[in-house]
Amino acid sequence: MPESLKQAQETVLRDRGRLEINVTSTVGLLPIREATVTISYTGEPDRIIESITTNESGQTETVTLPAPPLEYSLESSESQQPYSEYNITVSAPGYEPVTVSGTEILSDETAIQPIRMEPTNLDTGENTVDPVVIDPHTLYGDYPPKIPEAEIKPVDESGEIVLSRVVVPEYVVVHNGPPGDTRATNYYVKYKDYIKNVVSSEIYATWPESALYANTLAIMSFTLNRVYTEWYRNQGYAFTITNSTAYDQKWIYGRNIYSNIDYLVNSVFANYLSRPGVRQPIFTSYCDGNRVSCEGLSQWGSKYLADRGYSAIEILRYYYGSDMFINTAESISGIPSSFSGYDLTIGSTGQKVLQLQQQLNRIAQNYPAIPTIAADGIYGTGTANAVRVFQRVFNLPETGVVDYPTWYEISSIYVGVTRIAEPGT
Repeated sequence: MPESLKQAQETVLRDRGRLEINVTSTVGLLPIREATVTISYTGEPDRIIESITTNESGQTETVTLPAPPLEYSLESSESQQPYSEYNITVSAPGYEPVTVSGTEILSDETAIQPIRMEPTNLDTGENTVDPVVIDPHTLYGDYPPKIPEAEIKPVDESGEIVLSRVVVPEYVVVHNGPPGDTRATNYYVKYKDYIKNVVSSEIYATWPESALYANTLAIMSFTLNRVYTEWYRNQGYAFTITNSTAYDQKWIYGRNIYSNIDYLVNSVFANYLSRPGVRQPIFTSYCDGNRVSCEGLSQWGSKYLADRGYSAIEILRYYYGSDMFINTAESISGIPSSFSGYDLTIGSTGQKVLQLQQQLNRIAQNYPAIPTIAADGIYGTGTANAVRVFQRVFNLPETGVVDYPTWYEISSIYVGVTRIAEPGT
């Protein structure tokens, strides 16, 4: 890179963001230790700016990287890209190397880049893993506007396919293209991971918390409407939702998420939006509000309302009406048992504590940083310490207390480590 261009780049990237990389195997939920990770600017893939290795939990240390000024992501602009882009390459003995191009770093936020590695194909000896290329963010890139749809779908409640109650699915099947594209791949994606990906793709993690929450609720309700009505399966398709912004919302295969969005979704993932007397989650249309207008929520408008002190529900009612309210799904799929309704902490006893201890001990077989504990149904200091380590590994506040997000994250990881393999494409 010419010196003048490098100086210009450094001037634009005057702020700092953070990046953590999590590396696991595609066969079972196995963290890959001592993987070699290199980081470079996307525009200069051959100039390595960081080289690090993963720990026993398959995670790198948190790296600080240059990013554009914070204000670029707080005001709508088509000329100023609010995030910097980095290439990541990962190699480990026994696994195919992986390259990710375009990891997005925002000022003062921690990006989490997941990496899934395929075991080496000994038959061919060739790398069969395609590079992951992260598309531009929807608020910066050029995407088609959403096609308007009714917020409440006419469904035959007596049909065999339409659900009789709202259920948070364990997985959604994401079609990586418009509905009619028969060449596009279908991906099985954990529901929470799907929501985190979409939120990170649709809005900026730098926005006020109430705007993040309002947009997350809209995205979850949109998704659960597709799940509840079996919208695409009733049309003969073999998927839940697409990643086309014209029909659905943007999901980007392999993209990074952000730590604050990660925790927010863990805390509210069973919520959706309702109207009185309507069983199905509301199909909550939304758009950026500047380049494209729509009948539903304005993404940039929600940010500006949050700046003025509006709460999440006030933002939602501003756009969807005063009778919109936050509901909670009756059932969560793919977990051994539901949250007790109260926090588990030192002094707690009983079956829920025993189950928690057993699950942590099984997770510790894959994640040895988590200490093995006595499974006696008594929540003592050893259990609290194991919970604290789990929370550190999986980006939760290190309290040593099992609250709602911690309970369901433990349940999710437990299910992941006890499966031989994740569902495929």
